[in-house]
Amino acid sequence: MKNRIQELRKSRKVTQQELADVLCVTRQTIISLENGKYNASLTLAHKAAQFFGMTIEELFIFEGDENLGGK
Repeated sequence: MKNRIQELRKSRKVTQQELADVLCVTRQTIISLENGKYNASLTLAHKAAQFFGMTIEELFIFEGDENLGGK
């Protein structure tokens, strides 16, 4: 799943480690999120959206049927 985490993090001059600390995850989790290799849990998505002052839908980009069973 695509997201805007890297773009927003860089625009706010926040390091991966700083964001990881705020979200209570590892830096590796942030790297994986930014590279689209890890889908955030609902709890993590909510925390990230709150940090960036936006909704989950604004932060994460759902594409096609990827979460609907891939019809």
